[in-house]
Amino acid sequence: MITIIDAVLKINSNAVVSITGSDINTCVFDWQDGTTPIPKSDIETKINELQAEYDAKEYQRKRKAEYPTLEECVHAILDDTLTDLQAKRTAVKNKYPKGA
Repeated sequence: MITIIDAVLKINSNAVVSITGSDINTCVFDWQDGTTPIPKSDIETKINELQAEYDAKEYQRKRKAEYPTLEECVHAILDDTLTDLQAKRTAVKNKYPKGA
């Protein structure tokens, strides 16, 4: 879940702000230390953009959970079973293709 503060800091990494509430439409911003206020519409746009980027990488998160562990990779190298290791990786890639 992308938060309001995630979006604010992507827009202005030096922003100093307190936010009361978690809904962009009803939250209250207290911009501090001379931080230029960012319009809510810009923040909402950035939230949507960041969420789309996160969603587009779901296949990577799923693959990582099922890929062989580092220990399995070391054993495959030492036991000369790299073909089996690559078959496992290929099966995971096929299960979670890019962009699917």
